[in-house]
This record gives sequence, structure tokens and C-alpha cells, in this order.
Amino acid sequence: MVDVYIKNGENLLCPSIVDGVKLNYDRVGVCGKFEFEVYLDDVLSVTHGDGVILKVDNVDVFYGFIFILKENPKKKTIKITAYDQLRYLKNKESYAYSNMSASDVVRMIANDFRLNLGIIDDTGYKISSRIEEDKTLFDIILSALDITLKNTGRLYVLYDDFGKLMLRDVENLLLDVLIDADTATSFDYKSLIDSGAYNKIKITKQNDDTGLQDTFIAKDSENMNKWGILQWVEKADDGINPANQANTLLSLYNRPKRDFTLKKVCGDLRFRPGFSVLMFLSLNDIRLKNYMMIEKATHTFKDDVHFVDVTLIGGDINVN
Repeated sequence: MVDVYIKNGENLLCPSIVDGVKLNYDRVGVCGKFEFEVYLDDVLSVTHGDGVILKVDNVDVFYGFIFILKENPKKKTIKITAYDQLRYLKNKESYAYSNMSASDVVRMIANDFRLNLGIIDDTGYKISSRIEEDKTLFDIILSALDITLKNTGRLYVLYDDFGKLMLRDVENLLLDVLIDADTATSFDYKSLIDSGAYNKIKITKQNDDTGLQDTFIAKDSENMNKWGILQWVEKADDGINPANQANTLLSLYNRPKRDFTLKKVCGDLRFRPGFSVLMFLSLNDIRLKNYMMIEKATHTFKDDVHFVDVTLIGGDINVN
């Protein structure tokens, strides 16, 4: 059973829904989006900033705020788009900080912008110093997480859990769900080395003593022989060991980029970006027998049916 409520001032409204609801999640730099359409009547009163609650079988699923109202006078309906509190990370700000971890940065921003915190895993690595000028809060946090990834190889996901901001190590988000040939009845899959795949990483860093640039290279000679040289070059990030940065990037991108999307899987409320499911599938160029992480998830609830479309990464699939 799907229940939608709108909190308008002190009033908690339960509107009549038109033709189902849709909930969209993405892993990187995007807030959760909840879309639904309701019938207009003399009782319903909604405005920007009103709270929106989604419950499924009495389980709390989504809490957000109305940002878009699109009225249809002929149908006497209004389409509502609500975002979770990650929407406020699109605000811009400038920060200068030192000796802080990515989790410290999340707490700092949440305190400054009155965001509610949930579980914040300790990312450990301390960023020596960082200046962010006129950047979105999303970009500031994602930069800190990127620096952490390049130094430690640990991947973290930022998301909202029913009104609480969460930062979790993806290793803590493994689901007891198996997807195999019987359950993956409809999917799209492609693999490519045309973009997002590199077998040679070159990191440059200015040497203050010599005035020249030092170069740090990580490469896979076997894949260079198979694919030709696919090279990525970037400057060393502040506070990152250049050799570690090169090796970490090679470990992430020295493989074909693969797009794997499951269509209309039986709905599971736990399917959201950052969480991983166990995959047993034989494809054209790879046999999957490992956990894969959800990159995107679109949940649709209609006529008492819940299904989800999911895009997966992980294992032999690039995290980018």
C-alpha cells in the first residue's frame, strides 16, 4: 500500500493520487526526486517548501520538500516534484579548511546549512588543506570524497534516508539480494573502451626545488598491447601522494567501461545508489559472479505494483 502525505503548515494532507508515483535516485551529485500528480479540490492546499512523505506498507521511504508545481486546469490536477534535503547541496559557498576528513566536511556543511544528519561513517583520511571558492556544496563534498578515494581506495556514498543525511562506506551496504538469469529477464548491456577506460595514467607535479614538473606513471603493459595506449593525464591533487594517485586511478579505469541496466525488476525499497546486490550472469565478454553496486534507481508504484529500473556498476565495472 502506497501512502503520500503533504505537510502544509500544521495540516497533514492525504491527497488523491493520479496514476501512480515515481521515485528517482542517482549516486553522484544528485538529490532524490519524488514525482506524483494529485487531483485539485477545495480542501487541497499546497505550496513550495511543503513537506512530502512517502510510505509503502507503513515503511518510511521518502521525506522531502515541494520545489515544482505544474497545474493542469483541464484535468483539474497538479503535478508535484519534491526533492530530499540533498537539493540544498546545490547552494554555493566558499570554504577554506585544513586537517579535516571528508566526513568532517559533511558535518561542517550540514551544521552551516541546517541539514539533519544520520549515520556518517568515518572516512579517516585527513585532507591537509583545501580552498573551495564559489562552489556548490555538492562539489565541495564530492571533491573531499574524491581526494579520499585517491588516497585510500575507499568509496563512500552520500544520500538522504527519510530526512537524514547519510555518508556510508559502500562496503557496509551489501544487500542479501541475488540477481541471476531467472530474475534479470530484461536488461541492457554494453561494454566499451572508447571512453572512461585507461591503461596508462600520468600524474604531474610541480617540483619547487628544480622548477620543473615531476611525472609519475602507472601503466598496464598487457592491456596497452591489447588495446593500444589509452592515456589519462592530470595534475597531482593537493595533499595526495602522486604515485598513489596514479596507482589508484589505474586500478579504477584499467578495464572496459560497462553499462548494465536492469528493467522492471520486482520492486525492493532497499534498491538505491551505493547499495550492492549479488550478480550471477553470463554476458558476451564477462561472467559476473560478484557484488555490483547500484548507480541509479527509478522506483515506480502503480496499481499496487512496485517495480524498479536499476543501473549497476562494480566488480569489473568502472566507478566513475
